[in-house]
Amino acid sequence: MTRQDQRHVGLWLYICCALVYAMLALGGITRLTGSGLSMVEWQPLIGVLPPMDQTAWQELFAKYQATPEFHHVNNDMDLEGFKGIFWLEYFHRLLGRMTGVVFFVPFAWFLWRGKLDRAVKIRLGLIFLLGSMQGVMGWLMVKSGLISDPHVSPYRLTAHLGLAFLVYGWMLWTALELHVGADGRASGHPPGWFRPTSLAIVTLISITVLSGGFVAGAKAGYGYNTFPLMHGQWFPDAYWELQPAWHNFFENVAAIQWDHRLLATITFFSVVAYWLLGGRAAPPSRVRLGLHLLLLAVILQVALGIATLLLHVPIHLAWAHQVWSMALFTVALFIHFHLQTGSSRVAWN
Repeated sequence: MTRQDQRHVGLWLYICCALVYAMLALGGITRLTGSGLSMVEWQPLIGVLPPMDQTAWQELFAKYQATPEFHHVNNDMDLEGFKGIFWLEYFHRLLGRMTGVVFFVPFAWFLWRGKLDRAVKIRLGLIFLLGSMQGVMGWLMVKSGLISDPHVSPYRLTAHLGLAFLVYGWMLWTALELHVGADGRASGHPPGWFRPTSLAIVTLISITVLSGGFVAGAKAGYGYNTFPLMHGQWFPDAYWELQPAWHNFFENVAAIQWDHRLLATITFFSVVAYWLLGGRAAPPSRVRLGLHLLLLAVILQVALGIATLLLHVPIHLAWAHQVWSMALFTVALFIHFHLQTGSSRVAWN
């Protein structure tokens, strides 16, 4: 690939990353408003057009009225109320289709024009496959709430969230490699702990995000709305109430929330320590900027999480907490990328 081709592909991938980020944002508000189960069929090819007349709306509403969510949660909903939840899920799925098109069409064009190296072809092909799996997992998640329980499976919701972060992260890393290249990476020899610690930070954030998926799936944020104690306890008595014991980590509200608090606390203090020690190591300007942004991002994320909990999960704060998690992940990945070995004009002091 020529340097120009690399930059063009990188810019295209940045656009795709922005669309995935928008998908996360729209998916979050769809979940929080209870709109995700309004579309009871998955029609990836023919489901692009919305209902065009009153008859079509009535048919869709009749299908929704047969779902557990209507019977147990929204049995007083009329057609106008159904339209209100339908449009959020519709635009979420439409954005997913648009993201797939924006990825696939340029990818096919770059392939046809011979502008991709073999390694890049394979990587982008795998990313497209993961993106397709993300769409399938989204439907499997919705389907789990259409059978008997009007709530989606926390396991499938977390898998759906995790796949979104995986696709986004891999795509962003590839975009940085191609667009920024070795010229933007830090050269020289940072302290031996600096690079592995940056990877540990990315890993901690990712695990905390996944634990947040179980918090959302189990609606664990609606319980124990005190901080830092959980109803007067540092460790809730109900933590081990389920048998077998491993179920507590994924299905017990007390355990799920405590685990998320613990992971968030470890992540917060790890970032603070990394910022303090990293600043003393006199890093290059891009890494220093990344450290400052990382500190600000983790402070805001923790503040949003605590406020969401104490105020009993208001939609706007819970949504901001989910959306900001990807911003925090982005900054951590940015730092880790710029710490990789490369010949650079951005030298380590």
